[in-house]
Amino acid sequence: MNIDEIVQELNQRKEELLLGGGQDRLDRQHDSGSLSARERVGALLDQDSFQEAGLFAKHRCSLFGMADKEMPAEGVVTGGGTVNGRLVHLASQDFTVGGGAAGEVHCAKIVQVMQASLKTGSPFVFINDSGGARIQEGIDSLSGYGKVFHQNVMLSGVVPQISLICGPCAGGAVYSPALTDFIIQTRAARMFITGPAVIKAVTGEEVTAEELGGPATQMNISGVVHFIAEDDLDAINICKRLLSFLPTNNLEDPPQWEADEVILPDKRLNSVVPLDPKQSYDVREVIGHVMDKGDFMEVQPSFAPNIVIGFARLQGRPVGIVANQPCVMAGVLDINASDKAARFIRFCNAFNIPLITFVDVPGFLPGVQQEYGGIIRHGAKMLFAYSAATVPKLTVVLRKAYGGAYLAMCGKDLDADRVISWPMAEIAVMGAEGAVDVIFRNEIKSADDPKGRRQELIREYRETFATPYAAAARFQVDDIIEPAETRRYLAMALDILHSKREFRPQKKHGLIPL
Repeated sequence: MNIDEIVQELNQRKEELLLGGGQDRLDRQHDSGSLSARERVGALLDQDSFQEAGLFAKHRCSLFGMADKEMPAEGVVTGGGTVNGRLVHLASQDFTVGGGAAGEVHCAKIVQVMQASLKTGSPFVFINDSGGARIQEGIDSLSGYGKVFHQNVMLSGVVPQISLICGPCAGGAVYSPALTDFIIQTRAARMFITGPAVIKAVTGEEVTAEELGGPATQMNISGVVHFIAEDDLDAINICKRLLSFLPTNNLEDPPQWEADEVILPDKRLNSVVPLDPKQSYDVREVIGHVMDKGDFMEVQPSFAPNIVIGFARLQGRPVGIVANQPCVMAGVLDINASDKAARFIRFCNAFNIPLITFVDVPGFLPGVQQEYGGIIRHGAKMLFAYSAATVPKLTVVLRKAYGGAYLAMCGKDLDADRVISWPMAEIAVMGAEGAVDVIFRNEIKSADDPKGRRQELIREYRETFATPYAAAARFQVDDIIEPAETRRYLAMALDILHSKREFRPQKKHGLIPL
């Protein structure tokens, strides 16, 4: 055999492997509205940038009819490439090969590419489309998944990890995505620990796969998912956009874009927030006027919508946004909002992304269910996350800032680098009406005109305590500015704080109240 024949054999072997489960199964994948594993890789990465690893990998299982069963590329495509010129490593499960089921070698390939991600300081993207563990391999498949989970934890806080759920993701397989930083689920995908049939057999409850593990459930109710995509291409585009805000690893700053030479006051901000504290508005309008070109990538928009989180740019610099949402539950903090915000704050801190917090909060949500659910513990997560964060922290008080919820939204005492207030803000232990009813209850009751006296006391309380000038006098507020000047103030503060370094007591890690 000469070299030409050897190369011909090599190319023939590669062609067969690149077909995955074969043309019939690829056609069925397309008929279901999904891309193949390799098409997903091609859509995510820059053209001709992919270098595959493990194409010729084979399983070692000989039981239950597996001895002669071919599993091209072991049912998962792994390797490295670039997204907009920046290196990433990835794994893409191939549903056309044994339903994408994960066995020992399948998982070993994933682990190897995750280790490469760690060694090179590059993000890891895991495209999930699998029926779960390969049952024929028994404990070896479980061991393989365990190794993947361990690597997820090793990568955590070092390189960004993004999971795309583009097909079934069930059983133990869901825990790898759950250990990553962001989950993007397509509308056709399903994600759950146990399926409807098992639940019915064990508990008697009847539920459809869509109701149990569809994207609406995993976003709106469980809060597991961060983004919902219409289809595979939409999921890939969301992933690309998300990566554009993130550094490749925890030792780098996020990628900076070109900045405006001059920042002009935006008078529209003077009228966005109603002066009446009981009147609602959409805080995303404030964010849009302050950030570059109004570009805001909201994370988990329909989970705990009373708080808004996401990424934006200010003078070309990526920033993380946390903001109360007055048009949902008046922007109050509850259990889910606290969890949502705390996790996001910790991600931004891990990857050197400055935090900007917009405050309009009436307090923590009162109620028996909130107390029974542990609002004390969950609310403490926000206090912990902000206090532990060492990135630049800028806080803007838009209107209401009451009680412990004000502190939880990164007040000065949680080591915020800048706290600024709009002039109509109320910063106090509680709202003027509630405070007056507690402090002056007897005086109001005995007054000749109780209603008139109450209004008079409310006005006096606001002028004395619930004013940003009182907070500024105590140095709890660094400056009080016209709303139109917000963008310029924050941009200047970020320039000043860009080189911020903060050292904490040496320890393994803090103990966040999980």
